[in-house]
Amino acid sequence: MLDAPVAPVDPFTTVIRRIGEPGTAAALRGAGPLVRADAPAGGPVWIVTDGVLARQALGDERLVKDPAFAPASWDRWAAGLEPTAAEQLSLTTLDGPAHAALRKAHAPLFSARRMQGSADRIAAIARELLADGPADLMADFTTRFPLTVICELLGVPADRVDQAVAACTRMGDYGPEEFAAVLAAFADLATAALENGGGAAVELRERVPEGTTDEQLHYLLFGLIFASQITTDAALGFLVARALGAPSVDPSNDLVRDVLRRHPPAPFTLWRFNRTEVELGGVVLPERAPVLVDIAGINAAGDDLTFGAGPHYCIGAQLALLELRAVADVLATDHPHARLAVPYADLRRVDRGMQGSRLAELPVLLRG
Repeated sequence: MLDAPVAPVDPFTTVIRRIGEPGTAAALRGAGPLVRADAPAGGPVWIVTDGVLARQALGDERLVKDPAFAPASWDRWAAGLEPTAAEQLSLTTLDGPAHAALRKAHAPLFSARRMQGSADRIAAIARELLADGPADLMADFTTRFPLTVICELLGVPADRVDQAVAACTRMGDYGPEEFAAVLAAFADLATAALENGGGAAVELRERVPEGTTDEQLHYLLFGLIFASQITTDAALGFLVARALGAPSVDPSNDLVRDVLRRHPPAPFTLWRFNRTEVELGGVVLPERAPVLVDIAGINAAGDDLTFGAGPHYCIGAQLALLELRAVADVLATDHPHARLAVPYADLRRVDRGMQGSRLAELPVLLRG
């Protein structure tokens, strides 16, 4: 059996780069289809850089998402892990039949048809939030817009959006006290949505598996709100930058899909761990080995794993696409003379390893 080559770069370090500078993806892919690096929480991590091998890994039931299978030496907070599947019901930590049942409960709420029915309202929210012409869209708009949308869809009262923004912002500081405070804030939002009625939160309560507790339902709603924000937030910055300032944008391309392929909101998948010893790409990985898929590198090579693949394909993909297209359309129709306030090439992005890439700022002149 082969040994995986060591990654020639550290893919987890935070680096500020100009928007057009290459990141670590090319170097990782050049090292081989499966490379080994040092995990932030200690010990080795294996990173899949080949698209075929990635799809094999993402469909392998022996590679699970439950943090209970993380290396025994890992500190949960240093690794940024969710509670285990036994501790908390979650789409992102369950596998197998339990995950399928929970996904079945969520799927109708975010189907393409359901989301398309909300298209006009989503565009109206984008129009309202862009009307005042904010100078730096990364300062508030890219966070507030997806949160306003998901809160309305779930039935969270409109006057609670500021609370959602503050809670999502606090997720950047991951520790026991911060996480407890954030969960309390989201539980309050979930309670407000369920009491308000008329939104998808109430529907989800009716659809989740029998025996789901209020606490578990609150955590599921937290997952939907936070995932909706963190996915669309980062992508919005790159989308607006490309739409308003990129030197060459092929009008025949789907701009949204192209931006997502070039700048996927998550450069890597969430952690997966071997339930048992697994052979992957000719390399035998031990039990509890952490595995990541290099989405950014695989996308750059021509594949598209922006929203993942296999049983855990992103359930909110249709909503994210609709939100991004709504912003692109509103900019084109309502602000035809909008432009970047600085040269496109001078924009800086912050590459934060597994936390993804986000533009440091996005100064825009909406009225040209």
